[in-house]
Amino acid sequence: MKRKRVNYLFTGIKWPWANRKYKDTVFRLLFNSDKVALLELYNALNNSHYDNPNDLIVNTLDNAIFMGMRNDLSFIIDTHLNIYEHQSTDCPNIPLRCLFYVDKLFSQIIDEDKIYGSSVIRIPEPHFVVFYNGTDPLPEKMTYRLSDMYEVCSDNPALELTVTILNINQGMNDSIMQSCKLLHEYSLYVSIVRQYAEKMPLTKAVTSAIDYCIAHDILRDFLLKERKAVAMYSLYEYNQAGHMKAVRKEGIQQGIALGEERGKNNTVALFAWLNKNNRQDDIQRAFDDPEYLDKLFDEFLKEHVGK
Repeated sequence: MKRKRVNYLFTGIKWPWANRKYKDTVFRLLFNSDKVALLELYNALNNSHYDNPNDLIVNTLDNAIFMGMRNDLSFIIDTHLNIYEHQSTDCPNIPLRCLFYVDKLFSQIIDEDKIYGSSVIRIPEPHFVVFYNGTDPLPEKMTYRLSDMYEVCSDNPALELTVTILNINQGMNDSIMQSCKLLHEYSLYVSIVRQYAEKMPLTKAVTSAIDYCIAHDILRDFLLKERKAVAMYSLYEYNQAGHMKAVRKEGIQQGIALGEERGKNNTVALFAWLNKNNRQDDIQRAFDDPEYLDKLFDEFLKEHVGK
């Protein structure tokens, strides 16, 4: 496909928060470093037929956490800035998060001195997509708007931002899945982890799912190359999602009890491990200090995945 070539200037700003610890996701690991895969995903979503991966300008906010939020994937193609996020929990605040993301991305793209000039600066049109693979039932496709978050909203708000939520669980959005093999196989991997987690501890479920997928040619090359990272990121994702649910619904003691009973797919597995080792002080501190919770996850994952 022929396209209009537009060059954007990246100012190379070093953000003050860029050296903070970053927790990756399997989804991001799968697509962020592979332009061919990312282009296939873009084409599947937009019914387009771009065939040159070098047309992509990847500008993901690497190794960055801003106000506790991370940017999974962002890139420019043609005259469009695409911001893709992966979520395992439903988050109606995602439009505000995307507003922060696009602010930082535009700051990278545009020379700040030029915004005071008399000539119009042309910028890529942003598009926001969230790929959801959580366990709470959501429709195939839904939309969140920034205006939904306004305490009082006028009929025509001066600032609007729209985020498309796509459910990528098995059986959802078949046309997109058929157009993007990697996305379909990623969905299969997540489903297989969940199936194993119904009958064994999460750590074993993840490693068993990886073995199964390799044997059945599901993300085979990717898993062979990134096996250790996938295992650690999968455990972190499941534990983090479970942590959020535990905070909202269960409380510390219920989380521990559930983790001991089921020994599987969320942060209660971490709490059960801490409880087993008589580390009640760490459990309490984890709920008061998110960064300390991250440190405990690191310790937990290293012990169960291996160095």
